[in-house]
Amino acid sequence: MCAEEITSSVETIELEAEKTLEEARSRANEIMLKAKEKSSRILSSEVSLDEVKKERQHILSEARQKANQEVEQSKKEASEVRTNAGKKMGKITERIVNIITGAELR
Repeated sequence: MCAEEITSSVETIELEAEKTLEEARSRANEIMLKAKEKSSRILSSEVSLDEVKKERQHILSEARQKANQEVEQSKKEASEVRTNAGKKMGKITERIVNIITGAELR
């Protein structure tokens, strides 16, 4: 091999190395750009996540409030049923006593 061939081979190798290096840089830049875009999406979704958390808290609060109201309403209705049942039992007992004692013979 003569000096010119060696020089030419070295230059070819250097050009290929520079080309490979430039491709690697280009690829690294693409990867960094994609990473930045993904990071931006993640950060913007975290804001949305905060909004979702607030909405969840609001929904839970309303659900608890409604459940408490329904429990109170049910307690009130149960109390009325007990009161009415007591009154009805009193009337039934009075009627049975009257029937047994003959107080109300028809």
